[in-house]
Amino acid sequence: MTGRLEGRVAVVTGGMSGIGAATVRRFLHEGAAVVAGDLRGPDPGGALSGHGDRLTVLTADVAAEDDVAALVDEAVRRYGQLDIMFNNAAVLGAIGPIGTADMAEVDRTFAVNLRGVFLGMKHAARVMRPRRSGCVISTSSPAGLSGGQGPHAYSAAKAAVIGLTRSVAAELRADLIRVNAVVPGATVTAMMADVTTGDAADLAGAERKMADTAWMGRPIQADDIAEAVAFLASDAARFITGETLCVDGGMTSAPGSSPFLAERFADTSAIFEAGRRSPRR
Repeated sequence: MTGRLEGRVAVVTGGMSGIGAATVRRFLHEGAAVVAGDLRGPDPGGALSGHGDRLTVLTADVAAEDDVAALVDEAVRRYGQLDIMFNNAAVLGAIGPIGTADMAEVDRTFAVNLRGVFLGMKHAARVMRPRRSGCVISTSSPAGLSGGQGPHAYSAAKAAVIGLTRSVAAELRADLIRVNAVVPGATVTAMMADVTTGDAADLAGAERKMADTAWMGRPIQADDIAEAVAFLASDAARFITGETLCVDGGMTSAPGSSPFLAERFADTSAIFEAGRRSPRR
């Protein structure tokens, strides 16, 4: 049976862990070729091995324009085109009260979570426009829709991703390029394991803790988000653009603050990688 994305080419940022890795696997399963970019570099541990020449992994910092351009250019060079751009790489980044924020940490948070998305859109449009075809999907967050769901800089950047998505969708619709955002609810990933248990490797512990507040009977898995992203990338979503798809089990339908965040972040000034915290000064 032919996959929904047979013959298409995708770039996925943050592609070696969590939602990014799950989406790389889903795209490959659906028949796409994928260029995955990640700060970790080529597939640590071989988690995505076995796909032959349909998967290329590059070291990339999405805050660096040359790195983002290189991902897009590699997709075109190696596979002949770019059909799908998934701007997924993100960090929790700067954490703590607004009055004591470290602006270097804030700037880095914006650089990854907003500038990285902007650059992905810019360079995807550069190669998609001549073909008058393509789609761009970016990861936002419930923190971009309501207060109390995440750290300040993270929340601001994720809200900006939604605004940027709408703005760029309006520009690129004439070129038949679709631009959408996905909003994952709390998802069982290394980052959420770090937040909920203090151990980025304890996915099972995170799932147990998250089950207590799961909206639809169980915590959201990275594969659930990947399935939604694959839908947005497919022909089934051919007339969907400028939209924000919440995949959160209803979390954003009745938003409230997350008390565990304050507790878990009490002694932390920043998290730029799961399992590695900067202490509060």
